[in-house]
Amino acid sequence: MHDLLRLDALGQAQAVRKGEISPRELAEAAIARIEACDGAINAVVHRRFERALAEAGETDLDAPFAGVPTLLKDLGWSMAGEPYRAGSRTLDGIFAEREGYAVTKLRRAGFTILGRTNTPEFGTAITTEPVAFGPTRNPYDLRYSSGGSSGGSAAAVASGMVAVATASDGGGSIRIPASVCGLVGLKPGRGRVSSGPSGGEPWAGFSAAGLLCRTVRDSAATLDVIAGTMPGDPYGAPAWRRPLAEEVGADPGRLRIGFLTGHPDGGVPADPDLVGAVTGAAGLLEALGHHVEPGGPSALAEDGFATHFGTIVAAHVAADLEDIGRWRGRPVELDELETRNRILGAAGRRLDAVGYVTARDWIDGFRRRMAAWWESHDLLLMPSLGVAPFRLGWLPADDVSTSPGRVRRAVSFTSPVNATGQPAISLPLHRTAEGLPVGVQLVAAAGREDLLIRVAAQIEEERPFRHTAMRRLY
Repeated sequence: MHDLLRLDALGQAQAVRKGEISPRELAEAAIARIEACDGAINAVVHRRFERALAEAGETDLDAPFAGVPTLLKDLGWSMAGEPYRAGSRTLDGIFAEREGYAVTKLRRAGFTILGRTNTPEFGTAITTEPVAFGPTRNPYDLRYSSGGSSGGSAAAVASGMVAVATASDGGGSIRIPASVCGLVGLKPGRGRVSSGPSGGEPWAGFSAAGLLCRTVRDSAATLDVIAGTMPGDPYGAPAWRRPLAEEVGADPGRLRIGFLTGHPDGGVPADPDLVGAVTGAAGLLEALGHHVEPGGPSALAEDGFATHFGTIVAAHVAADLEDIGRWRGRPVELDELETRNRILGAAGRRLDAVGYVTARDWIDGFRRRMAAWWESHDLLLMPSLGVAPFRLGWLPADDVSTSPGRVRRAVSFTSPVNATGQPAISLPLHRTAEGLPVGVQLVAAAGREDLLIRVAAQIEEERPFRHTAMRRLY
């Protein structure tokens, strides 16, 4: 059973189709793995094992991922009738009324949903340490953070509980946990995956839904399943010319790739592990025949980005608090929140409409200035996380003097790509001296997930990814 759990999702689906294992047996194996190691990791905050086993027995064996177990991030990814906590004490006793389109697509694709994974309160942190559920620990070293905000999903995949788990990325929340947990983390482009029926533009379009995976082919095939514009969506991403899974193994051609080892604003010292990760990846890409040169968009160095980005996030956090108040029948008081969200919520409540629109207009201009760089380049290579892997507690919950600067540094390479809506992928190509994973990020022009998959698959074939945490038992 352990050998089957080490397979990627497509491999597990193939084993089901061949009759080597039934969907129920595969679900039972994943449940046993969760029960064996989640006590140490704390990735799964809601378990629906009995219902999942019953659903596994009714699996359509012709579905592309028939019988493959998965877990849903407990933020977004709503499932009708199931608890919905978003890492917050303010949502105690709340159950989702409607199912997200992406969840429905996963179920139709044959996935067996075992439960929900831990996330920081409202997904506003780069580490998964909510007061409501406690910290999720990194399977590579339990003293370290699994990242955020999709840290529960990342830890579950890295430890071998499931082959893939759902995630979302509003400022780096797919790519950051992928980096520190040694996974493939593809952030789809804006409009690629519907946020309906309950949402349209999460965080003004900054946030995108995707999955955390161990292989590039899983990243491609799972995005094929959940992608697509749905009725009422405000916009959609341009269609690919063929399924993304068919890009795995396709020749990417000779690409023009720029790379950054440090942030262009000059205010962030480059960590040696980040420099080593990016320069190593740049050398690999050059050896594969691509034209690689230092440099990136000058817009990344502009003052004001963090302020305008933060204004938009604060406004949406404040609006979410109003929604929670309506759901539970009483207003959310700021003292119910963790310090980070107390500050964001208060700032959002003070903001007027003009201030919000001004911030969005600035981001619109930033997006155009960024996009101009891709007129002469195909990809940008840079760190997935602006700091080396960090220990739990590195972002003190009540420290309003230290934490903001650390967060800003950590997301300096990811949040601009959320603002532009471009697709990006984190690949596990480096390890620290202590054996902790460090990811590198490739960013493509809008709509070009296909190009990311081609070059990521080329890299994976040349230098297969190592997932050593799966071999451990806790």
